[in-house]
Amino acid sequence: MSVKENIIQRIQLEGPLSFHDFMEMALYYPSSGYYTSEGEKIGKHGDYYTSPCLGNFFGELIGKQVIEMWTKLGEQDFSIIEYGAGSALLCRDMLDYLRHNSPMYKGLTYYIIEKSPEMKKKGEKVLAGFENKVKWIDSMASLSDVSGCVLSNELVDNFAVHQVIMQDELMEVFVDHTNGTFTELLKPASKQLHDHLNNLGITLPQGFRTEINLQAESWIKEIALSLRRGFVITIDYGYLSADLYEEQRKSGTLLCYHKHSINDDPYRHVGEQDITAHVNFSALSRYGANLGLNHCGFTSQSNFLLSLGLTEHLRQLEKKEQSSPAANNGASMLFTFLLQMGQKIKVLIQQKGLDRVMLSGMQFPLRFA
Repeated sequence: MSVKENIIQRIQLEGPLSFHDFMEMALYYPSSGYYTSEGEKIGKHGDYYTSPCLGNFFGELIGKQVIEMWTKLGEQDFSIIEYGAGSALLCRDMLDYLRHNSPMYKGLTYYIIEKSPEMKKKGEKVLAGFENKVKWIDSMASLSDVSGCVLSNELVDNFAVHQVIMQDELMEVFVDHTNGTFTELLKPASKQLHDHLNNLGITLPQGFRTEINLQAESWIKEIALSLRRGFVITIDYGYLSADLYEEQRKSGTLLCYHKHSINDDPYRHVGEQDITAHVNFSALSRYGANLGLNHCGFTSQSNFLLSLGLTEHLRQLEKKEQSSPAANNGASMLFTFLLQMGQKIKVLIQQKGLDRVMLSGMQFPLRFA
């Protein structure tokens, strides 16, 4: 039975589902959800690209930042915990870079938390040769007294979200199925959703529709409880609260990706398309601060990569491939693409158990308020 049929069956048995539950099933239902089913999701033959698909430079530059973090932590045994490794290209490229730093690599363990069995299966193939460094775990809660870096790349925007609309009171979106089609209806929002907005000091104007990512709060709590000393790098599409709730986003930020085309209709291609919602970095920072994860820096992915040496990396690439005009053109196109995409993607770094440090990747920070 397809995930769409499972969703319809659940609605018939239980009544309308919150949009959160609909999205969770569409993406992660065992064997038939978007991320749990077979088929390519990422890259040329998938539905979208992520930065690691464009070359090993992304993993190398993040590896460069991680080495600096290792130094700040006293050059002791170091753990990297990556949530949602997907194709595992980032992990492979980072390890390939880090192994050239023998003192660090010797004491390094790379943990991967990946809820998709299909992605894990593919990731294990990509990471052939690094088995002695990589450990697959179900959650960070299984670790304790961790010193190192927690990393996620385009993960949090795939957490299932609640959708709300401000009418005479705050209303939550639920999903029904009538006359062969999915329909929406509204119910008064829960206290938890009210509290989320109140804690951020957000008052939505009449008619404003947006997403609330409560799962992000649980996720950052899990990290904070297990991380003793170190850093959290979150790379994702998103905004600060001041930008997220501007008038131009009064319809929300929900987007779907299917065969490299974008739409805003989560009720078609159910189980066959990715569903995302932009991250509220203000909320993520506040959740973390309440749990001892202090703000370390916030910038765009473009600024982050440029600070770590992207320009020089591409310059060297062009020199190596001067004999091939097509390769030169490819490097130029790659640089342009990264800068365009990289302005939309943000990088938040939080830290725990250290005095405030200045990291190389945060040389060009964005306003954070």
